[in-house]
Amino acid sequence: KVVSYGEVAAMAGLGRAARWVGRLMSQLPEGTSLPWHRVIGAGGRLSLPAGTAAGHEQRMRLRAEGITIINDRVDIRRYGWHSAEHSG
Repeated sequence: KVVSYGEVAAMAGLGRAARWVGRLMSQLPEGTSLPWHRVIGAGGRLSLPAGTAAGHEQRMRLRAEGITIINDRVDIRRYGWHSAEHSG
């Protein structure tokens, strides 16, 4: 499953601080066990550029987990995770 930066912010009680979540995640230490690759942009958009090492790693990890990527997007309805507590 994947989740958007905005959903992570909301679940953390940070309101609409999606950019702050993205900035924080970009500072994770190398080798972290946090599944950072599962956090994506709004509407299923992959926000890490395809031509970068991190973008390549994210796409590789998502595909290895069986997630289909089409035009740098993931079908959020199919693969999205929504906390029961935070979904309406």
